[in-house]
Amino acid sequence: MPDNETLKTLTFGCRLNTYETEVMKREADKAGLENAVLVNTCAVTGEAVRQAKQAIRKARRENPDARIIVSGCAAQTEAETFGNMDEVDLVIGNDDKLKAQSYRALPEFGINNFEKVRVNDIFEVSENAPQMVDAIEGHTRAFVQVQNGCDHRCTFCIIPYGRGNSRSVPMGAVVDQVKELRNNGYREIVLTGVDATSYGADLPGKPSLGMLAKSILKQVPDLERLRLSSIDSIEADDDLFDLLANETRFMPHLHLSLQHGDDMILKRMKRRHLREDAIEFCNKVRALRPDVSFGADIIAGFPTETDDMFNQSLSLIDECDIALLHVFPFSPREGTPAARMPQLDRTLIKQRAAKLRVRGESAYQRHLNKMAHQGGELKVLIEKSGIGRTDNFTLVEFLGENPIKDKTLTTGAIVKAKIEGHNGKQLQARLSAANLGGA
Repeated sequence: MPDNETLKTLTFGCRLNTYETEVMKREADKAGLENAVLVNTCAVTGEAVRQAKQAIRKARRENPDARIIVSGCAAQTEAETFGNMDEVDLVIGNDDKLKAQSYRALPEFGINNFEKVRVNDIFEVSENAPQMVDAIEGHTRAFVQVQNGCDHRCTFCIIPYGRGNSRSVPMGAVVDQVKELRNNGYREIVLTGVDATSYGADLPGKPSLGMLAKSILKQVPDLERLRLSSIDSIEADDDLFDLLANETRFMPHLHLSLQHGDDMILKRMKRRHLREDAIEFCNKVRALRPDVSFGADIIAGFPTETDDMFNQSLSLIDECDIALLHVFPFSPREGTPAARMPQLDRTLIKQRAAKLRVRGESAYQRHLNKMAHQGGELKVLIEKSGIGRTDNFTLVEFLGENPIKDKTLTTGAIVKAKIEGHNGKQLQARLSAANLGGA
């Protein structure tokens, strides 16, 4: 990545945004842009938008002479909102943020007739050009974008209006990107997208996400870990199940877009699965890969949600044995059908979100207890000094003297560690003797 210290970045939201920020910085540097702050926003909740605005104001105070350029999903869906901020110099769309020409030869900001908001119709974008990056700043695992946009219209979700329709990156380009990152030292790759399991429907031959993953593992034989970001379980294909059952390099952690546990609410959300589908999927995967762990997104306080409906979400955490829960208090997004439905009281929504988090914490403790009881030796990717993650994405704290002092055990290395227990936040382990001579 470019070493341009005058270009600063602020990133909000998903892993895809993290990846795209690297592309933005590279393209801006290629265009010769200097002394600027690039802000990559998220629109998934009203709180995410609020945090972006707050960060922009702070960035202006700390960088009074810099150009502040705002993009991302919130900029795409609320262009005028950000364009009306005095702190913002330029707003560009989600597609244009990945192009050097968007940053090239910009006039002096603030002059008369300067077009401050440059956001086009995202639904006119029909292709997803591969965006090659050779590193992800500050990350020990690398993300590779395989898909963008979404063809579904969940009633609560504004993201299709920020990302457009589903577009896939050709398989060959994805494999080339993984090879490049592996050659640059990354031992774990994460495939990411807005609706990753819809991958390939727009490509010749309609390859699936599972087919893509198999191709990567076959053509990059020295890649040690391949992981998926969030998936929609109802779209999982047979190749994904086959990988879970038979490929140890395919990581046993899946983050599921569940959203709710009650069938009526799922229908009102226009989700494509029912409660039983989610439970059946988790049981099937666990039978194929007993060491799997699940993460999940669940929304609290969706319009019309009753106590009984909410309790269905609480019990789903246990029935699916979710280890890592992400709770989203419902946030009405202007322009979505759910925003026009009868809303619940905000206090009630916060109370239900708190109850979900308590249940999620209980589920996480159950997960830690189970892994600590099993003990044994596991492979751990070192994320920073003394901390790493197992294959199933569980945090590990190393016991004893700092094991990363040995220059052979650097951040990004994969080591063997013996699990000895947990401290309520992460597993605790000691490096195996086999690592003393190298990772």
